[in-house]
Amino acid sequence: MGQAFVMAARRAEIVAALLVVYVVWGSTYLAILLAIRTIPVFLMAGVRFLVAGALLYAWSIRRGDRTGDRPGPRQWLAAGVVGALLFLVGNAGVAWAEQRVASGTASLVIATIPLWMALFDRVGYGQRLSRNSVVGLVLGFAGAALLAGPGADRIDLTGFVVLLVAAAGWAIGSLYSRRASLPRRPLVSASMQMLVGGALLAVVAAASGELGEVGRPSAESTLAVAYLVGFGSILAFSAYAWLLRVARTSLVSTYAYVNPLVAVFLGWAVENEGVGLRTLGAGALILVAVALIVSPKSGLRRDAPAVVPARGK
Repeated sequence: MGQAFVMAARRAEIVAALLVVYVVWGSTYLAILLAIRTIPVFLMAGVRFLVAGALLYAWSIRRGDRTGDRPGPRQWLAAGVVGALLFLVGNAGVAWAEQRVASGTASLVIATIPLWMALFDRVGYGQRLSRNSVVGLVLGFAGAALLAGPGADRIDLTGFVVLLVAAAGWAIGSLYSRRASLPRRPLVSASMQMLVGGALLAVVAAASGELGEVGRPSAESTLAVAYLVGFGSILAFSAYAWLLRVARTSLVSTYAYVNPLVAVFLGWAVENEGVGLRTLGAGALILVAVALIVSPKSGLRRDAPAVVPARGK
């Protein structure tokens, strides 16, 4: 009886954590759109990750193996490389592209991250692709091509390319993080990546003249940044890191095809973003492709981390 109760409680905890990752990370596309309306893109992202990284680092560095897992120069350098790929290329790319592409549509392009990971894992590390993975790659990139193909309702081409670069950058950073000399404590590692990524974004914001463009941000944008810090970067990532320790990788990876559904719905419901047949068809292809690639039959290694989406890290 006691064992059954413990197992039921653990299942409930896993479901609750999955719902947090599903809903919160799916909603960050809308939050980014609201934030950049009155706050410059790189400055917004820099503030978000510097604040989130500082808060998470102050909390996590005092927990776990503080003696054997103390960050040193090698760990900070590795965190800098990963942070640059994830946040400067990945997250900031999403935020910049959302000036030109609907938030829901952007989420569908970013959903190709597992496709890029499978491709780069094969090319860079010789990881064998299963039949499901090959079919997934073909379907996924066909869906992405449909979004930007000829037609009156295609998405902005520049924004589309930036989103693809952001997705590819996030995939490279995720793959590199598997072998990098990062701290073993997930939240310490994530906070260091956020701090370095946020610092780099602040430098880009200053170099691009955004500091001179800062006016008085609206209450809507300020609340959106606070949401991205507290919920998108701290709460959801903490839930994600916990899930990686207690749940199957294939289960955790399901966020990759739930997040876009949440993002498209919120973009339609809150911002009245159009959802045409092209978007629905392309989205269906991409999500089926992701499902094929992250399924256990794809050959995904049990010890391989699921991919953190480019808006929430």
